[in-house]
Amino acid sequence: MKVSQRVKKILSFYESDNPGTKANLARMLMHGRLGGTGRMVILPVDQGFEHGPARSFAPNPPAYDPHYHFQLAIDAGLNAYAAPLGMIEAGADTFAGSIPLILKVNSANSLARDKQGATQAITATVQDALRLGCGAIGYTIYPGSDNAYAMYEDLRELTAEAKAYGLAVVVWSYPRGGSLSKEGETALDIDAYGAHMAALMGAHIIKVKLPTDHLEQDEARKVYEQQKIETGTLTQRVAHIMQTCFNGRRIVVFSGGASKDPNAVYVDTRAIRDGGGNGSIIGRNTFQRPREEALQLLDTIIQILAGKQ
Repeated sequence: MKVSQRVKKILSFYESDNPGTKANLARMLMHGRLGGTGRMVILPVDQGFEHGPARSFAPNPPAYDPHYHFQLAIDAGLNAYAAPLGMIEAGADTFAGSIPLILKVNSANSLARDKQGATQAITATVQDALRLGCGAIGYTIYPGSDNAYAMYEDLRELTAEAKAYGLAVVVWSYPRGGSLSKEGETALDIDAYGAHMAALMGAHIIKVKLPTDHLEQDEARKVYEQQKIETGTLTQRVAHIMQTCFNGRRIVVFSGGASKDPNAVYVDTRAIRDGGGNGSIIGRNTFQRPREEALQLLDTIIQILAGKQ
């Protein structure tokens, strides 16, 4: 595998990491149709845990089969595939070495009642990731939750262990809980705060939702207005998120969210590209569609990120 100059530059931003971790980052950045560009598209399939099987897979029944998702990510030419333990175990041998894997090591479910103290259970280990040939672990934090501090402490320990074994760390940063309003979960100031905390916690790759132009915190709103931070377009908001992640020195991918019209997905993708984001981590908008539609959607997303559309 020859590493491009663009990827070498990205790897240089991770100054404390060992060769094993950098090699795993390089494998993700060099894999698939966007390999070498510094852009990424990742398929995440943790929604069965988060939302339940019927809500996740009934719109496209072949997606109940874990092999379906491995094959979709491979055939689409994606950079990596991320899933909880059971999904990866169900295809780890058949697809060994075919695509970089990210093991999601904590999970929540929609049956839980504590909305102010939202949290996730640790459902897999670093040793599981090594056993299954994964190049990274994935972990969700809920900035704003009454249980956020415990999540940070667990992440600290998992991150230290993962890095010691040469694995990369992907952090899903989804503000929620506490006194945050529903609108505030994707507010620009909150989204940026969550992304910055993920960088401070040592994440190599940060996953956040696309931010709206809403500002949740009064004190933050004053600063945004005084400093004339541009928030009017999605492209400007993506650029601000990248700025908060060490001025672009961390890889940031943006969530695709719930299923939406393909044209809306393409508008979002162009804003990610033009704002300097590294790419998309897009699940339901792909695997809930028939396979050929999903492949067409992913093909267009890749072309947009590559600057061809």
